[in-house]
Amino acid sequence: MAVTSHHAVEIVLTRPLTAGELKRAGRSVPLAANADRTRLMAVQRAYSPGNALHVLRRRLGSRLPIDVLSTHYPDRHGQVRLNVAFSRSAEAAIRQAAAALGQRPKEFLGQSVTAALARQQQDRCRLLEIRLQGLLAHHTPEEVLACAATALSSRHHRCPPTRP
Repeated sequence: MAVTSHHAVEIVLTRPLTAGELKRAGRSVPLAANADRTRLMAVQRAYSPGNALHVLRRRLGSRLPIDVLSTHYPDRHGQVRLNVAFSRSAEAAIRQAAAALGQRPKEFLGQSVTAALARQQQDRCRLLEIRLQGLLAHHTPEEVLACAATALSSRHHRCPPTRP
């Protein structure tokens, strides 16, 4: 017998909700909204994270302008599940691209998203390295390190004064 559990789900919207839309949607599913009402959180009881996303899409899809549903916490393999509703033309393009590579659409999407995230991480790392080199052109490594340590350990993000 399968056991149901609760799954935290993040809902990303295509536009901010009105107060009335949020109130109406909240009648069927308890929701927590961010300040600008473009992201929501819900807890859904289901057998699996994927099933929780499916249930919420079915319950809220006609009431809210949902862009993406995702599990809020990674699973035991470190994976976050996504639920995206594609247009027919997008689905056709995905199927065609997957077929060209001899893959199933789900595998193709998973590999494409993973590769895009890896590229984004590399780009962020390169940008950080460039900015760090700019800092090191004007400050000693000790000053940069002290400032970074202070910024990371305090809320005020003020660097210690440098010595002449």
